[in-house]
Amino acid sequence: MTELLSLPTNTLLDRFASGDPTPGGGSAAALAGALAAALVEMVAGLPKTRTGAPDEREKLDAAKAAAGKAGARLRQLVDLDTDAYNGVTAAYRLPKATDDEKAARTAAIQKAMRQATEVPLETCECAAQVLRASAQALAHGNVNAASDVRTAMALCRAALDAGAENVRANAGSPSLTAESPLFLGRLEAIRAPLESMLANPSRK
Repeated sequence: MTELLSLPTNTLLDRFASGDPTPGGGSAAALAGALAAALVEMVAGLPKTRTGAPDEREKLDAAKAAAGKAGARLRQLVDLDTDAYNGVTAAYRLPKATDDEKAARTAAIQKAMRQATEVPLETCECAAQVLRASAQALAHGNVNAASDVRTAMALCRAALDAGAENVRANAGSPSLTAESPLFLGRLEAIRAPLESMLANPSRK
């Protein structure tokens, strides 16, 4: 597995800016979600809540835990997306001189494309979890940190939109014709309950 997040920030950005195909949009989506999760953890962990009510602390603790769990996975997905794309590239480079080689190559491409679709789909799932946690942080957290939470929500929307773009692109591969409706249905199931938050985030 690659270890992009172990790189210095400027080096990581240079990797994104390079002419290499990876890291690309899928890794960027996961990174946006991971940044959102970190901001939610920060706000939810502040000692001061919105009103000081005991139940607010409980809700913020739950939001922090949820964001932390999703954020840890999103950090992994930054690398996993790059690895998935590299797997697709490797599959397409397999030999195809004989019928056996062609069959093995076709199977390898299908497997790699399936993984390349599963990864951004999971990025969307995790970003959705962070978005829900951010709503709790916004409702019950320190009002002075509301702009940080809204930033997290914006990053979640970016992660969800970017992840969805990658799911749709990869699910459209000829090798996934039969599975494409299933992937797109799972994507819709993630996004549909969040449409109001995605379109009109709260500004409490």
